[in-house]
Amino acid sequence: MKKATAAALAAVLVGGAASAAFAQQNPQKPTPQSIAAGKALFEQNCATCHGVSGKGDGPAAVALNPKPANFTTGQFKHGDSDAQIFKTITNGVPGTAMVGWASIPEKSRWDLVNYIKSLAGKK
Repeated sequence: MKKATAAALAAVLVGGAASAAFAQQNPQKPTPQSIAAGKALFEQNCATCHGVSGKGDGPAAVALNPKPANFTTGQFKHGDSDAQIFKTITNGVPGTAMVGWASIPEKSRWDLVNYIKSLAGKK
């Protein structure tokens, strides 16, 4: 199967052309600049629940059930590939307080992926 055809098929399998980003590789290398940009977004949008250090212990976590993810363990409930983390950030997690962040520009969501993975020492 040609690469373009495989990518198109993958896009359909994960929800159509609008979801093609979920089937692709992370276009943002985990550079210090990308990780720093992701960290700034994390502190602004995610730390209230996930905590400043990503341990799932933010000030809002006490009232949440299920509890927010602890990213420092390297265990990601909805998949640990960059594409799976990106999809979780974009769509959120039904039945939890994790809302979708599709309103954040795509490049910035990839920066968030890089930062989240860095919390577990993964790149």
